[in-house]
Amino acid sequence: MIVLSVGMPRAGSGWYYNLTHDLICAAGGVEARQIRRRYRLGRVLTEVNCNIGALTPPRLLAVLPPALLGNTFAIKAHAGPTTFARALIRSRLVRATYIYRDPRDALLSAFDYGQRASQNGRANAFSKLTDFETAVDFMLPYLKIWAAWSECKRVLHVRYEDLLMGYDEELQRLISFLGIDGGDPGVKAVSEQYRPGQAGAEQKGLHFNIGQIGRFRQALTAEQQEKLNQAFAPYIERMGYPL
Repeated sequence: MIVLSVGMPRAGSGWYYNLTHDLICAAGGVEARQIRRRYRLGRVLTEVNCNIGALTPPRLLAVLPPALLGNTFAIKAHAGPTTFARALIRSRLVRATYIYRDPRDALLSAFDYGQRASQNGRANAFSKLTDFETAVDFMLPYLKIWAAWSECKRVLHVRYEDLLMGYDEELQRLISFLGIDGGDPGVKAVSEQYRPGQAGAEQKGLHFNIGQIGRFRQALTAEQQEKLNQAFAPYIERMGYPL
C-alpha cells in the first residue's frame, strides 16, 4: 500500500509526512528511501522526503509495483488530485492525507523562508517570492488544490493548527487511518519523537521554522491583511478560519 502524504506548502507538511512515514516503518512498513533505491525511482521520488511531484499516471504507475509486491511506504506531494490518483484512492491501493494551514500564515512563512535563504546564499523554491504581490499569486493555486482535495472522499484532512494544539487527538486519527497498533512500543516512541517541542530543528526534512498560529496579524500591515482577505476570502471561511 502507498500512503500519499499531501500538503499545502509551509503548512507542516514535512512534519506530518515524517510522522506518517516513521509510524508506518515502526509498524512494519518499509522506509521510503529504501524503496527509491531498490526500485530505481530516483527520477520519480525526489528530495529528502521522496516527493512524487505531479500525480500523473506515469509517476503513479512507476511507484505501484513496490506496493503490489506487498510493501507499505509513504511518499510526499504538494500537487492536486488527478483522476488517476482518485481512482487509486477509491481502490484502496493508495491512502491519502492532506494537511493545510491558514493560507495567510502559510504565505508569510513561505515569503520569510525564501528571503532568508536568499540572504544566506542558499536560494530555494520560495526565494522567487520577492514581494507581497508575488507571494499572493504563488499561494492562490495551492488554495485551488486545497479545494480539490477537500472534495475527495476517503482522504484524511488535517489542519496544521489542530495538529499543533491538539496533537494527541490528531495522532490517534492518523494511527486509526493507517490501521496500525497505537500501543506498539515502536509506534509510541515515534509518536513522542514528533510531539510539538520534541523534534529538534536540526532533524532533516521537518522544515520547522516559527510555526506560530496567526503570526500574519502581527507581521503584516492592515492593508496587506485586507488584500489577503479579499484574495483568499472564498477559501478562508470554508477552511474554518476567521477573516
